[in-house]
Amino acid sequence: MSTWLSEREQRLVAGAEVASAALPIPTQIVSNGEYLPPPQSATQKKVEARINELADVNGKHLGLSRRQFLHTSCGMAAAFLAMNDIYGNVFQVASAEAREPELMLARAQSLADQFIFDVQTHFVRDDFDHKELLGLGEFASQHWNPKMKEEGVSSLARYKFQNYVKEIYYDSDTNMALLSGAPFDDPSWWLLSNEQIVKARELINDFAGSRRLLAHSVITPKQPGWMDEVDKAIAVYKPDSWKSYTIGDPLAPSKFPWRLDDEQLMYPFYEKAVKAGINTLCVHKGLLPPDYEKSFAGVWEYATAWDIGKAAKDWPQMNFVIYHSALRPFLELPDKAWAEFEQTGRIQWATDLAEIPQKFGVTNVYAELGTSFANSAVAHPKFCAALVGTLIKGMGVDHVMWGTDSVWYGSPQWQIEALRRLEIPEDMQKKYAFAPLGDANSATKQQIFAGNATRFYKIKLKAADNTGMPAYSEDRLAALKNEYTQAAKQPSNLRYGYVRAA
Repeated sequence: MSTWLSEREQRLVAGAEVASAALPIPTQIVSNGEYLPPPQSATQKKVEARINELADVNGKHLGLSRRQFLHTSCGMAAAFLAMNDIYGNVFQVASAEAREPELMLARAQSLADQFIFDVQTHFVRDDFDHKELLGLGEFASQHWNPKMKEEGVSSLARYKFQNYVKEIYYDSDTNMALLSGAPFDDPSWWLLSNEQIVKARELINDFAGSRRLLAHSVITPKQPGWMDEVDKAIAVYKPDSWKSYTIGDPLAPSKFPWRLDDEQLMYPFYEKAVKAGINTLCVHKGLLPPDYEKSFAGVWEYATAWDIGKAAKDWPQMNFVIYHSALRPFLELPDKAWAEFEQTGRIQWATDLAEIPQKFGVTNVYAELGTSFANSAVAHPKFCAALVGTLIKGMGVDHVMWGTDSVWYGSPQWQIEALRRLEIPEDMQKKYAFAPLGDANSATKQQIFAGNATRFYKIKLKAADNTGMPAYSEDRLAALKNEYTQAAKQPSNLRYGYVRAA
């Protein structure tokens, strides 16, 4: 079993929470360790410099230091102004928002009732002992950044349950989350067991007094005893949906790659899942390193969309949610990926996914935005707009789901703000027949943020009289978040993962 990054790659990276600036939005790609992040581009450096310039000017106007200003809502607005200054008008933001807290307060109040359901989140179990996998803290200080010990940032707590609750439920506008896991050929590398995932669901929901956390059970086709675990999940764990990795192991070439349309292997599972009423399979696709044809030789195609269409057509009773939208990370310079899109109108693997409904005549395939949205919003906002536009055009806005892959990248609030403000430029709308996304609370964005997933998972946003459960705005978690906000706690702006060292 190899680590996420090779020894050579480890020498090229640094811990994101130290090496990247604590800005409201990241200004370089942060990797969770599944791939080598690219260096900060010249354009991203310009964005970072412009954010600091706006922070100095607007912070002085408000009587705040740069650091203080960057932790405010006005600082978040300034970050999107900077992105527009460098990339063109992709985000909806007014210059007054960076210097008038009243405007930001009014905006926050106007969005207070917006429900956000994050369908891909993670934390690691307390006894997880593969320090290499975490990529931060102790591993970073021991292997390639001893200075981290001196700075006191070697704690692994950032990836664990307590910080997960803080980053997801207190430092962001997320109302509901789906807790996920990941399989490995070596079970000791699992972030959480299926049992631990459902116990976390029970703990959060009992504490809140409402349904705030949903749970996956991870399936491992071809591995010994995998169907026994499926039977146990159906009988005991009762997951809200299933999670799978057709590539077998996300971090290294696996002995157990498989296809969704393998009739002998998978169709008996679909039959069981449908009979049990747990008929949603969330499938990791994409996210391979830049040298995937070499480093994942013989298995990389299992991370593409090649097997989705037939399985979806043969099993209309099943729902297939494709995580990361099957995007192969454009780890080359963002300008190259953008140029490829402008030339061809296609995005590697993600366009293949978007074309499945039309090619196969199916309506049971969905796209999820975790990591793909984060990396493209940071690396090239127009490319991000192209990705979202491509998915909506091909699959329909009712088939695109919000996910952030948090807490790998810190609090998801910056991602929430990015989607709220994102708009597909008019020239792109005309050229590629993309529909506009609308304002922060548009019907399109409400569907992506929660409408699709709440319908999908049969979530009632208002408590029914016979449930005995309070509305989300009235549960214990909401009350504690309100106290937290009143105490003026500020988000950390930290990212947890790898960035390329300078």
